[in-house]
Amino acid sequence: MATRHPLETLTDKPRPVVFFDGSCPLCRREIAHYRRIDRTERLHWVDASSESVALADYGLDLQRAMAELHVLDGSGQWQRGVDAFVVIWDHLPAYRWLARLVSTTGMRTPLGFVYRRFAAWRYRRRCGSGGCAITTDNR
Repeated sequence: MATRHPLETLTDKPRPVVFFDGSCPLCRREIAHYRRIDRTERLHWVDASSESVALADYGLDLQRAMAELHVLDGSGQWQRGVDAFVVIWDHLPAYRWLARLVSTTGMRTPLGFVYRRFAAWRYRRRCGSGGCAITTDNR
């Protein structure tokens, strides 16, 4: 069986690549929820904490990947933070309404402010003293 490039779905359309911190319990639970919903593989999921080769393949370094959620969208553009969540939600039918709500009501800016504060706090707690080191490689 031939393997697909991560940016291609079964229909050969580009699909977003989600880079998340799988070593963070909160992040891991949230992403596990989204992955259960993503039964048709609309998104490609990469655990930044354990897949160093994948990070290098996409030109993303560990510290940036751990600092906030990153998504390489279907057009090859990087989305971070709330914009990354909007891409995820837009590709999951149960969450499309949320992507539209955040995108059309002016909520993106205040949510982005809150997310950046939370992400900075989480990064300091998890990685501040050198705690964000890749320990294994799943590829």
